Amino acid sequence: MKAEIICVGTELLLGNIVNANAQFLSQRLADLGIDVYYHSVVGDNAERLKEVTKIALDRSELIIYTGGLGPTNDDLTKEVISNILGLEMKLDNISLERIKKCFKKYDKNMTENNIKQAILPKDCIVLKNDIGTAPGVFLTYNEKKIVLLPGPPKEMHAMFNNYVVPLIKQKYIIKSKTIKTIDIGESQLEDLIKDLIENQTNPTIATYAKEGQVDIRITGKGQYEEEIDKSINKIVEKIDKVLKDYIYSYDNETIEEVFYNLLKEKNMKVAFCESCTGGLVSSRFTKIPGTSLVFDRGIVTYSNNAKINELYVKKETLNLYSAVSSETAIEMANGLLSKSGVDIAFSTTGIAGPSGGTKNTPIGTVFIGIATKHESFSIECHFDGDRESIQYKAASKVFNEGRKYLLKINH
Repeated sequence: MKAEIICVGTELLLGNIVNANAQFLSQRLADLGIDVYYHSVVGDNAERLKEVTKIALDRSELIIYTGGLGPTNDDLTKEVISNILGLEMKLDNISLERIKKCFKKYDKNMTENNIKQAILPKDCIVLKNDIGTAPGVFLTYNEKKIVLLPGPPKEMHAMFNNYVVPLIKQKYIIKSKTIKTIDIGESQLEDLIKDLIENQTNPTIATYAKEGQVDIRITGKGQYEEEIDKSINKIVEKIDKVLKDYIYSYDNETIEEVFYNLLKEKNMKVAFCESCTGGLVSSRFTKIPGTSLVFDRGIVTYSNNAKINELYVKKETLNLYSAVSSETAIEMANGLLSKSGVDIAFSTTGIAGPSGGTKNTPIGTVFIGIATKHESFSIECHFDGDRESIQYKAASKVFNEGRKYLLKINH
């Protein structure tokens, strides 16, 4: 089934709000095995909405609109679509009663223009709005399916999941598996598995690049779940042979979740001391429920004085090698290990930019220190991107180096 998403609202064209609705719908339709061929954004203008609708009716089998179902004069999606399809509109008393109850529930005065939201195309399937006031609409026209959804994301998500999915769900089963990789770029990754990508039919393979990571999504379709699982697993085995060194998860976990699970499995405690990442490592780690089982402390030691006072880094080391060096990273990690008594300590020190780089230590240079009671060492990294990107990649690298280290040891 070819699908098209049309998002209505001048505020989208002006960039006042991000078009998150299109992203959500595309992801959900992909989950349902429905191919999205086109996205359109149109302002609150009847003529332009007519133009994009006529084009969509010529080329798509499922057309989903978001926005333009509210009570004001510029909310005109229902009116335009009904006009194009030659449908009479009438007041739906059940929807009107729901709208009245919604206003009463929140103790708000219902103005007369809100009645407009209950005026719907005759003989449509009314989609309940469990969160807001504007009902949605489901229509069939010349074997095409047309869906009108409200613009507010929470209302739209609930309506789509609860009432639209059963109306558009296809008879076959769709299953996906996500393989997560790190320390490899998308172009290099695709080159290594290009034969699989070029010869894909069912299951299909798609790659998605993120900050320093690439996800591989394998999607299979069919009538029988067991057969789909087998076909997906065959592709996973082939990818694993080529990319094993870069794969950190087959279960759609984050890199920090994988690291956390290894620490828990080995009954180990960790601590972080951060300079260039400014607490991002600790922040990302503590978003995982239950982190207190394995996490002792996180310290941001941004200045040289903080490194000296909190982590016992020697002044001589800072003067001789600078704050951004292997030697400083190791002393930071060792100092934290000594202070906290944890099983493994990590440090970060580097230059995230946009200034501060030198010829010998360019922007993006980061040293990660690792210390245990048995050994201590550092890893030199070079990241590209802006300040935020470099910090995020450095934090991910800490978790990945921790993951690799824990996989090597017996504890």
